[in-house]
Amino acid sequence: MKKQLLLPALMLLSVFASGQNLGVHPVSNDYQKPTDPLVLEKLEKWQDQKFGVIIHWGLYAVPGIVESWSICSEDWITRDSTSSYDEYKKWYWGLSKKLNPVNFNPEKWADVSKKAGMKYLVFTTKHHDGFCMFDTKQTDFKITSGPFASNPKADVLKYVFDAYRKQGFMIGAYFSKPDWHSENYWWPLYATPDRNNNYDTRKHPWRWQQFEEYTYKQIQEIATGYGSVDILWLDGGWVRPKNTIDEEVLSWGAPIPQWNQELNIDRIAGMARSHQPGMIVVDRTVQGPYENYQTPEHTIPEKRIDNPWETCMPLCTNWGYVPNDEIKSTERVIHTLVEVVAKGGNLLLGVGPKADGTIPENVEQRLLEIGKWMDANKEAIYETRSLEHYREDAVFFTANQKKKKTYALVVQSEELRKAGTVSWSVNLPKKGSQLVYLPTGEKVKWKIKNNRVEVQLPKSALTATGNPVWAFAFEMN
Repeated sequence: MKKQLLLPALMLLSVFASGQNLGVHPVSNDYQKPTDPLVLEKLEKWQDQKFGVIIHWGLYAVPGIVESWSICSEDWITRDSTSSYDEYKKWYWGLSKKLNPVNFNPEKWADVSKKAGMKYLVFTTKHHDGFCMFDTKQTDFKITSGPFASNPKADVLKYVFDAYRKQGFMIGAYFSKPDWHSENYWWPLYATPDRNNNYDTRKHPWRWQQFEEYTYKQIQEIATGYGSVDILWLDGGWVRPKNTIDEEVLSWGAPIPQWNQELNIDRIAGMARSHQPGMIVVDRTVQGPYENYQTPEHTIPEKRIDNPWETCMPLCTNWGYVPNDEIKSTERVIHTLVEVVAKGGNLLLGVGPKADGTIPENVEQRLLEIGKWMDANKEAIYETRSLEHYREDAVFFTANQKKKKTYALVVQSEELRKAGTVSWSVNLPKKGSQLVYLPTGEKVKWKIKNNRVEVQLPKSALTATGNPVWAFAFEMN
C-alpha cells in the first residue's frame, strides 16, 4: 500500500491545458475607468513601464508540473490512471513537506529581470492550490511552515518584493480568489467536481462568510506587512457576482456555477487601498470598478485598445517550472512586445523558478538576450502610447508625447534586407527633420515620394545579429 501511495510522485503527469480550459481571457467590451485620482496616476505610471514579469512559484515546482490545475477534477485534466483522485490530492498537499528552496536568491532574480528590460513585478503570493508563499497567520499551509521555515529568507514574499523594489520595479501581488485547500471553499463533506466551491452558499452562508473573512485577512496581511504594493492582481475570475457571467465568460468553457460565488471586492479593495493609497486592483475578467486594467491571456487583441491592458503569457509553455519545457524564441518575445505596445498595452511575461529557488539557465539566457534588444531600443518602448495608425505591413508605430517623438519599429525580414529600404505611408516624418536609427544613434537617409516615406536602412542595421526589429525615431507632422 505504501508503494502504491508513492506512485503519484513518480508518475509522469500529463495535464493538457487548452485555451478554453485555462482561460485565454479576451478583452471585454465594457471597461469602467477608475475615478480615484491616485489610482489614475498610478495607472499612468504603470502604462509607462510596458514590460513586466510574472513569477509563478509554488508546490508545483517540486515535481515540475502544471501549476495547481492537476488537483482540479475536470475532464480536460488527465492523470496516471493507477492513482485515485483522493490519493493524488493527498500526495499533492504533501509536497508542502518537500519544497525547500535552499538556493533561493531573489536579488539574482531581480537583477536578471532588470537586465531583460522589465519594469514591474507580479509575484504569486498564493495560487489556486492555496499554498501561501508568504508568512500568513491564517493557515499553516505555507512556505514558512515547511522545511524552509528555519531559513532566514523563509518569508519569500518579503525578500522578493524587497529585491525588486531595490531595482526600481513597481510591485504587484498575484492572489488567487479560489483556494482549493481551504475547507471553506472545498468542503471535505462533499466531492470536488470542478474549480468551483463544492457547496451551495445559499444553504451554508456561514461557511462562505468564513472563507471571505479568510481571504480578507490574507490580503490585509499582504497590504500591511510587505512594504509598498502597487498592484493587487486577483486571479480566479469564476469567483464572481452572478450578474457578471455573460456570453463571454461562458465561451471559456468553464463550469457554470449553480449558486452565487462572490467575494465582497468593495470591502477587500477598500481595505487594501486604505493601507496602499492608489493601489491598482485587477479583478481579472470581472467587469466593473475593480478591473482597473484588462488582462488578455496567451493572446494579443486584434486591434489597438485605448483602455489600460496587458497581454500576459509565459516565456515557456507553462507558467511554472516544468523540466524540458519549450521556450519561446527571443525573436517571438520581441515581436510580441512590439505589437502589444503599438496597440496600447503592456506585456507581462511569465517565468517559473525551480524548486531549489533558481531560475532555469535557458530561461535566464533568453531573458538576457531579450534585454540586449531592449537596451538598444528602449526609447521606442518605455513611456510611449499607441497611435491611431499603429501599423502598416511590417512597421509598427509608437509615440512619446513628452519627447514629441514618433517611433517606427520594423519587423526585419530577408526581403527588406535585400531591398535595403523600408517604406510606409502613415505617420510621415516632418519635412526637414532627422530620422535616427536608435541602436547606434546615426542619422539615416529618407525621402518622401508619392506620399510615402522611403528610409534607407543603415549598414549597421543590415549587418547586426540578434536584432529582429529595427527601431527608428523621428518627428511627425
